[in-house]
Amino acid sequence: MIVGTALAAFRTEWRAVAALLVVLPALSLAADQHPHADVPYVPTPPGVVAAMLGIAGVGPEDYVIDLGSGDGRIAIAAAKQHGARGFGVEIDGGLVSAARREAQREGVAGRVEFLEQNLFSTEIGRATVITMYLYPRLMLQLRPRLFAELRPGTRVVSHDFDMESWRPDERVTVPVPDKPYGPPSSEVYFWIIPANAAGAWRWRSTAAAAPVEYELTLSQTFQMLEGKALVGGQPARLEIGRMRGNEIRFMLAADVDGRTLRHEFNGRVDGDAISGKMRLPGGSELDWRATRVKRGNIKISDG
Repeated sequence: MIVGTALAAFRTEWRAVAALLVVLPALSLAADQHPHADVPYVPTPPGVVAAMLGIAGVGPEDYVIDLGSGDGRIAIAAAKQHGARGFGVEIDGGLVSAARREAQREGVAGRVEFLEQNLFSTEIGRATVITMYLYPRLMLQLRPRLFAELRPGTRVVSHDFDMESWRPDERVTVPVPDKPYGPPSSEVYFWIIPANAAGAWRWRSTAAAAPVEYELTLSQTFQMLEGKALVGGQPARLEIGRMRGNEIRFMLAADVDGRTLRHEFNGRVDGDAISGKMRLPGGSELDWRATRVKRGNIKISDG
C-alpha cells in the first residue's frame, strides 16, 4: 500500500514536471523567434484574474490595458465586474476574434475592445492599470516604456513573472489546484509607477525656537530612495526612503547629545515640490514643504 501510494505520488509529480518541461521551452523558443511578439497563449485561471484586478484596486474610473490579452478574460472581467474601461492587445487574430465575441456575449463590448497588433507598438500612456502575463524577457524589454510613458501612480500587475531588480510593491500567492505545470499556485506581482524624486531638495522647519534648514540629496532606483542629508548644517542619515506612486516616505536620523533623533516625513511629490507632514519625536506633526533645486533621474537599469 505504501509502495503504491509512493508510486502514485511519483507519477503525479512527474506529470507536473513533464508539463513544465513542455511549456518553458515553448516560451523560450517563442521569445527567440519572435522577440517582439507575445508568448504562446496560456489562459490565466479565474482566481488569478480576480486577484490581479483586486490587488490593483480596479474600479469604474480606471482604464485597463491588458498586454497579451489572449481570449480577453482579464479586460472583460475588469469591465463586467469592476466597471472599468480599456482594451486588450493580442497578436493572434483568432484570439482577438474570440475575445470580441465574448465581450459581446458578456454585454461589455461598449466598454472594452480588442486590438490585433504587436504590444510593443501599442500606445499605453492612457492606462491607469496595466495587466500582463508575458515571458520575462518581454517584460524586461517593456520596463523602460512603462517608466517613460505611464504616469506616476499607474498600477502594473503581472501573473507569475516579476521584473527582476524592480521589486514589486506587493505580491500575493493564489492557489491554482489544477495548474498544469509547477506548484499548484500562481504568483501575482504588483507595482506602482513612482514619481521622480531624485535630486537636491531644501526646506525649512520652524518647529524649534530658531528655524532649522534641511538639505536632502536623493538618488532613486525604481521606487527606492537613498541619499544624504544635512539638518541645521549637521549630517543626518536617510532611512526607509521609498516612493509609492506620487507618495514619498522617508526618515531622517541625527545624533544629538548622544541620542538618535528621528524625524519621519510623508508627503506628495508634485513636480519640483513636496508637501506633507513631518512627525517629530514624541508624536507631534507639522506641515512641511520642500523645493527641488536640482533635478535627478530615476535609475531603471540593472547595470
